[in-house]
Amino acid sequence: MDARPSSGAVPLSRVGAARIGIGGPVGSGKTALLERLIPAFAKRAVSIAIVTNDLVTAEDAERIRRSGLIDPARVAAVEAGACPHTVIREDPTLNIAAADDLEALFPDVELILIESGGDNLASTFSLDLVDWWMFVIDVAGGDDIPRKNGPGVLKCDLLVVNKTDLAPYVGVDLDQMASQARAARADRPMVLTNCRKGEGIDAIADRIMAEVLFR
Repeated sequence: MDARPSSGAVPLSRVGAARIGIGGPVGSGKTALLERLIPAFAKRAVSIAIVTNDLVTAEDAERIRRSGLIDPARVAAVEAGACPHTVIREDPTLNIAAADDLEALFPDVELILIESGGDNLASTFSLDLVDWWMFVIDVAGGDDIPRKNGPGVLKCDLLVVNKTDLAPYVGVDLDQMASQARAARADRPMVLTNCRKGEGIDAIADRIMAEVLFR
């Protein structure tokens, strides 16, 4: 598969499963998004596996393994042991090895979703690790996030603005936040989601299908 370039980077040429990064601040809803994407890809007959990242635990991996949504053996855990973006950007060796192991165990896998440990707005993914990546922010984190021009918001292939249902309760003008995010990204793709209700999930899955699996 020839991966689409992100942020002007030179694309990979990868044989095997496509690798999708999911980054974003702590509590933005990355794991909840994963839990919604699993059945979304099952509905589309796409075989997937998952790699989660935490600092010194496998908590997110265990949550997904217990969910009943996926064969637990298809979920690998990486313990970063340091700043989370280190193992998705500076030295992604641990994540590459985990994804390689999953492909060896499950040759039918078409898509590997790699969830970063919660980090700040500066986290980005190395294209040695992923072919395409999304960045998750949430309205409860503040409507000023798009205006801060963090690399995660600006450089990702898809910006996900999650927890839209909370906007009225945290004093956020959702339309204004979305408009500012589009302006910051020069109208590059963005999806509004409410992972609790599954809103916006099909739009993300369809975009991955179109831009990564069947481009």
